[in-house]
This record gives sequence, C-alpha cells and structure tokens, in this order.
Amino acid sequence: MTFIELQIPAALIAALGKQQIVEPTPIQVSAYPVVRAGKDAYLHAETGTGKTLAYLLPLFARLDVALAATQIVIVAPTHELAIQIHRQGCELAQNAGWPIRAVLLIGGTATDRQIEKLKKKPQLVVGSPGRINELIERGKLKTKDIHCIVIDEADRLLNDESIDSIRSIVDAAPKARQLVFASATLESECTEALRYIAPDVEMLQASSTAVNANIEHLYLVCEERDKPDLLRKLMHALTPDRAIVFVHRNDVAERVTAKLAHHQIHAADLNAALNKADRKHAMDGIRSGAIRVLIASDVAARGLDVKGITHVVNLDAPTMSKAYLHRVGRTGRAGERGTAVTLMTEAEERLVRRYEEELGIVMKRVRLREGKVLDDAVRPGRS
Repeated sequence: MTFIELQIPAALIAALGKQQIVEPTPIQVSAYPVVRAGKDAYLHAETGTGKTLAYLLPLFARLDVALAATQIVIVAPTHELAIQIHRQGCELAQNAGWPIRAVLLIGGTATDRQIEKLKKKPQLVVGSPGRINELIERGKLKTKDIHCIVIDEADRLLNDESIDSIRSIVDAAPKARQLVFASATLESECTEALRYIAPDVEMLQASSTAVNANIEHLYLVCEERDKPDLLRKLMHALTPDRAIVFVHRNDVAERVTAKLAHHQIHAADLNAALNKADRKHAMDGIRSGAIRVLIASDVAARGLDVKGITHVVNLDAPTMSKAYLHRVGRTGRAGERGTAVTLMTEAEERLVRRYEEELGIVMKRVRLREGKVLDDAVRPGRS
C-alpha cells in the first residue's frame, strides 16, 4: 500500500516526501480510511511506528483550512509529548503549503500569551489536559466547531487520575465529535473507560509483534554498586550517537549524570523534578547532538520521540515487561537498527526469562573486557 493508493491529498504526500517519508507504516495504512471517515478509533501499535502521523494525516485531510475556528484538539499527558506533536503538526502543514494555525497549550507557560494566540482562531490545538480544561472553562478556547479530539498515550490518560479531565474536554465538544485514541499498550482500565466515552470505537492494531525486530537485546550482570561505573565504561565501549539511560529514581539520575560529566561524557538529566527550562535544554541538546546521553525515569521519558537514538540502557531493570517495551521502543525507530542494554544484579537476572517469554525476544548475556562488549559464557538456565 502506498500513500497514493490510500488517496491521501497530493499536498500531504509532497510534505511527507520533504521529510523523506515515502511509504506508510502498517498503523498508518490501517488508520487512514477509518479516521478519514470520521469514525471513533483506537490506534494500538508499538512505539516508533508513526502513530502521530497515523492520525494527523487523515485529520488534516478532513480539516477545513478556510474555517477560522478550532477543529482538532490533541491531548497529551506530558509537555514534551505535546511539544513534539505540535512541532510535527506545524511541520506537516508548512511542508504541505497549507495555512493551518496551531497553538500549544501547556502549563509552565504564560496563560495570557496563550489566550492571545487563541484569539487568532487556530484550527489545531495541542496541549495538556489541565491547561486545555482551564481555557475551555474560562471560555477562551471555543469548542463549538471541534470535530475531533485525539487522546494520545491513551493508556495513561484514561486512568483514574486523568479520566475526569478527559471527560470534561470531551463533554465540552459537540456530541457529533470524533474521538481518536493512540497508545502502544492497552490497559484494562483503559478498556473500561472506552465503553463509556466511545462505545463504538474501532480498535486498530498494526501487528501482533510487541517489540521492534530491529532492536538487539543485551544484558550484563554486575553488583548494584558497580552499575554507575559500568555504565560509564559501557558508553565508551558502545560510542552511541545518542542514548537514553533509564533509572527508577530522580536522585539516581542526578548522580549518574554528574559521574558521566566528570568523565567527559556529555549527559543531561531529564526527570520530573527539573523545571521546564532545564528539561527544554536537555531535549534541545539531545536533538542537536550537543548531548549524547539522556538520563531519564519512566515518568520523565514517557512518549518522547527523539530521532537517532541508537542505544537504550536500563541502569535499573524494569520489573514489568510492559515497562521494558516502552523503554526499548525509543531506539530502532523508522527502520533503523537499535541496541538495548540492561544492567542486572544476579537476583534481577530472573527478569530475562520474563521479558523473553512475554515479549517474544531473545536476550544475549554480554560482558565488558578491555573496553569491548563481548559475548558472555553460558547463562544460567541454558546449555
């Protein structure tokens, strides 16, 4: 299937060409006709498969460029994800030569400035649920012409903590509005919420493969106290173009960042405790290549899409396979190869079998010797 066969407008195909995107991904093929027809849809596909474009392309094809009113609202759980979606939407519109106005509505930014931008009647609004709700309630974000609401990272926004905000946004829009959900996973909580919000939602799944086949999975066994020093040696051995290192706690992220910096490895700490300016500096640095390593917790990195991540390192091994899936999905995107390395204690090595069985992957035990990553001896449980 090609973009032409999907009957995507020529201007959008040309815009994709400018980004070197020449053929649709499976989720884009599945989503385009359904979303284009105005049906409620849940886009369920692994990370790095182009879910954002999977809903932007059909929604842009439906958008009335001549109508100066908000027609599409996209809700994201984190500021970084909202910024990424806004940037991608603006780039798509600009490359297509379409005069689509887009506004970003997130916290940590002057509300008055956002209100001024809303006066220009943008067709597309992207933001966090809190700020979008606030501006709807104040009557600054007009909802009468909204024909679609997108809930990105739906498994996170359709839970007990966020569902009230999502319902408020949905209830403020016309009853005939379309709802589109996107996520790499589908939680039971999410399924229950869908029954009430979108009972006729069409579930679209790109493939049954949980983990990108382009990712190599490695692990090293060490003492817990040795992990930071082993990480430093690993960065020198792997020489990643860009890497994300996952940790459980913010204080660990700070210590590891400082240790890497001491050894002339350009790293930045991206965690929920940092202010917006620090987080922006970290993201700008990793995207430009000025920073090679991003240290992050799961909360801080959820939904991030950074091009060119060659390696993901789990300094702290996730206990759940789903968390492993989300983490390693940051590499090996858009057909590129990627490497995921997990540092484990002997007690944590039991998680290897869980990942393999639940995700359908093979993990190879390796070791560091003389600055090189080498295959290790036979691992426990294998002959």
